[in-house]
Amino acid sequence: MNGYAWDHRVQDVDFEELSELYRVAPLGDKPPGELATVFANSMFACFVRFQGALVGAGRALADGADCAYIGHVAVHPDHQGQGLGSAIIRRLVERAAGHKKIILYANPGTEPFYQGLGFLRMTTAMAIWSEPDRALEAGLLSPEHDPGPQRAPAS
Repeated sequence: MNGYAWDHRVQDVDFEELSELYRVAPLGDKPPGELATVFANSMFACFVRFQGALVGAGRALADGADCAYIGHVAVHPDHQGQGLGSAIIRRLVERAAGHKKIILYANPGTEPFYQGLGFLRMTTAMAIWSEPDRALEAGLLSPEHDPGPQRAPAS
């Protein structure tokens, strides 16, 4: 990974530049203010620069003991295919070491990539999304309802 500069300080990030990275990655429109909020509230962050330009980023929302969630991992298209995304995830996993579980959700078709980094498929994950129709259309949520045995959650 010659030529790449790594940083973990949120306060050094230009969120306009970060928003542009997500747009070209392409991972959608993520407004700078929203990114400032989610990165500031994350325990761990990772930023990668090449010749001064932001080319990679990721974060992990964590509680310090039980659970860490890795999200917002992006790599500029000009730098994809070189192992940079894997390196970002490995660094976030290292920083979250000690948590009982480290979770991420994978876009459909990317599961083998994450399995290669040690992640296993979850069979019991459930989610409520702010825009469920878009998540269903993207294949992130399943519309299936399994009425199987109804048990109260353990308390």
